[in-house]
Amino acid sequence: MTPETLIDGVQLRFYMHMHARHDGLLVSEWLLELAKEQKLGGGSVFRAIAGFGRHGVLHEEAFFELADDLPVVVEFLLRESEVEALLQQVRAAGAALVYSRVPARFGVLGNEENR
Repeated sequence: MTPETLIDGVQLRFYMHMHARHDGLLVSEWLLELAKEQKLGGGSVFRAIAGFGRHGVLHEEAFFELADDLPVVVEFLLRESEVEALLQQVRAAGAALVYSRVPARFGVLGNEENR
């Protein structure tokens, strides 16, 4: 059994609408592909049930309107150097995105075979 190793890093989150596109792809898919190309450890996309942005328009999931343009968050747990590399690529691509970066301490539980 190996001891748990904790990493001091960053929780990087990008905020967008579900149907936002960049280079023909959904922005959420584009960000995940960009992270995969950089061989980052992983990322996740989360859809909100309601939210509003800087323009004050409320987007919410209604029973008969499940395809509304709901808010989406793409989230990564990264080392500081990985954050800078990913942000640099997003800036270079000209993508207009809101993001947050919060210090995070993260680790992986379990043995190597189960990861």
